[in-house]
This record gives sequence, C-alpha cells and structure tokens, in this order.
Amino acid sequence: MKDKELTDHDLTFEKAIEALEEIVEKMEMEDISLEESIRLFERGVRLTRYCSEKLDEAEGKITMILERNTHNEKKTTFDID
Repeated sequence: MKDKELTDHDLTFEKAIEALEEIVEKMEMEDISLEESIRLFERGVRLTRYCSEKLDEAEGKITMILERNTHNEKKTTFDID
C-alpha cells in the first residue's frame, strides 16, 4: 500500500496500522536516506495519532453502549418490583 493512496476520508484503522507496519519495515532498512527516514517518521507520527483517535472514539462508543445497557437493566429491575 502506498502512502499517497491514503486520504483522510478513506483511511480505516486497519489501513493505518498496515501503513505503520510498512513504515517500520522501511525504516529498519540500512540503505534508507536521512530525508526519507524523516519523511517516514513524520507520516508514522500522523498515522499513530490517527489510530489513537480512532481507539479513543471506539472506547467512547463502547462505554456509552455499556452505560446504556446498565441503565436499561436497572430500569427493568425497578419495573419488576
């Protein structure tokens, strides 16, 4: 996957992780230039930030679902009494 193929609107968490893995592989090569290393590092930082935001978003959704479910269970319990 080429970095240039990814745009913000079609970037999924999975594609971002895949791109990060490719960046790590490239940066582990001994024949990479300093300029290329810096470019890859910068792209990696952006992808890491994006993945972190996606994980925070997913955690928020899960928390909301669990809270809603807990609230509904309590409501049902009160209705039974």
